[in-house]
Amino acid sequence: MSVKIRLKRGGAKNNPAYRIVVADSRSPRDGKFIEELGSYAPTQPDPNFKINVERAQYWLKVGAQPSDTVASLIKAATKAAKA
Repeated sequence: MSVKIRLKRGGAKNNPAYRIVVADSRSPRDGKFIEELGSYAPTQPDPNFKINVERAQYWLKVGAQPSDTVASLIKAATKAAKA
């Protein structure tokens, strides 16, 4: 079983809102997930995302693969947490 950290879409038409979730790679985009780590609203002004950095680091440590967008969000959240 391959585990991915990816975005789950929600929100209205032309107004997306995403949840950052840990899911089995075989499940559909908006389907079943293992754990919710945070949220991302690209249409909102900065800061437009929230992530539980501790849980994200745990999932990365046990082998979960983040999508490109989620990887950049985790990197920004980690940088903000250190500052």
